[in-house]
Parts: sequence; C-alpha cells; structure tokens
Amino acid sequence: MNKATIEEIKNRFDNDVEEFSNLIFGQTSVIDAKISLNLVAEVTKIIVPKAINLLDIGCGAGNYTLAVLLKMPNLKCTLVDLSESMLSKALERVSEKTKREVKTIQGDIRTVRLKENHFDIILSCAVLHHLRDDKDWESVFIKLYNLLNIGGCLIISDFVTHDNDLLTEYMMRRYISYLEKIENRKYAQEIFNCIEKNDTPRSITYQLDIMKKIGFRNLEILHKNICFGTFCATK
Repeated sequence: MNKATIEEIKNRFDNDVEEFSNLIFGQTSVIDAKISLNLVAEVTKIIVPKAINLLDIGCGAGNYTLAVLLKMPNLKCTLVDLSESMLSKALERVSEKTKREVKTIQGDIRTVRLKENHFDIILSCAVLHHLRDDKDWESVFIKLYNLLNIGGCLIISDFVTHDNDLLTEYMMRRYISYLEKIENRKYAQEIFNCIEKNDTPRSITYQLDIMKKIGFRNLEILHKNICFGTFCATK
C-alpha cells in the first residue's frame, strides 16, 4: 500500500477536530493518553521551570499545550499543524489559558520557518510517526535541536515500534486486543487500516540514537506501554 501524502494526512485531520479535542483522556485509541498528558506537563515544569517560549509541532487541537499551561501558565505559545481547522481550534482553546502571545503556523515542521535557539520547550506529540525514511527522521531532529534554546527540552509522546520485528508483531497483536476491548473488532481494523495508510513509526531506541548523535543530552524514557511511548531530552 502506498503511504498517504501530506495533503491526504492534512485532509484527514481537517475532519477529525472534535475527536482530537479531549484534554482529559485524549483519543481512546491512544493507550495511557491521560498518563502521557500529565507526564508531559510535569516533566517540562521540572526540567525548564523558567520557560518562556513553547513550540508545539503537530499541535492538533492543542491538548498537550493545554496540559503544560495548567502547570506553567502564561507561556508564549507557537502552534504548528498541517490542518487549519485544528489550528483554529487550538488557538481558541490555548488563548483562553495564557495572557501571552499565541502564534499559529499552518504547515509541515519539515518546511516551516522558525527562529533558531529560541524555544525552551518543544512538544512533539503523535506527529513524528508520519515521517518516512531515515533522512527524513534525522533532518527533523536536527531542525528541532537547532530550534531549542540552550537548556531547552524536547519532549515526545508517540506511537512507536520495536527494533525486534517479532516483538513489534507481538505488541501490535496486544494493541489489537486493546482496541477490540474498548470498542470492537471493526474499530480495531479501522485503526490498523489508518496506521497502514498513514504511519511509518520507529522505535524509541532508533529515535534516541539519532538524538544522541546530533547532540541532545539527558535522554530519558519516561513511559512506555505496548506501542506508545513518552521520552525527552535537553539541548
């Protein structure tokens, strides 16, 4: 199956704004969504307590930025997403929680122009699994590193695979079982069809290896359950 184009992914999210707007539980298809939201917020507060500028790439409806603002109010927020509908929803929600500037940029993190050595916090939640080949992954991590201020934190929460193919297959079977329990077999198949069409996730160790090579420090795995993980690093 040919993977979805950027335009096809954009169109999908244009139509799913409400589905991605649940701050408390996130999407039902994401295992431990509530845990991830809380971890992202708590960890950023611990690592960069004096943060001023936050960048959320692939912000969706703004769930993770909102979670951080609950712990660290009045950050300056820059929100990037492919979908204008998602950005409009995120702008509306985030503007209610900070008195400082909220800026939105429609586009792909690979191509949008942003100020380097500027952001104290970069959130990347449920977005990097849309990257494709090794060059794609490395170039995005280089860009994120360059955007961070010294001492800034990149925190990632995403759908991941495993380095061992047999383990990946096993974890996917466990994920299918999870989806069938919360909904039904049809729902599970729809989710996996979507994954097959849209996603090319990589393992946490694959991503941490790239980050370490680029120069990120203090790499930490914060949480992992089946095929979802949350991890972070600093510049």
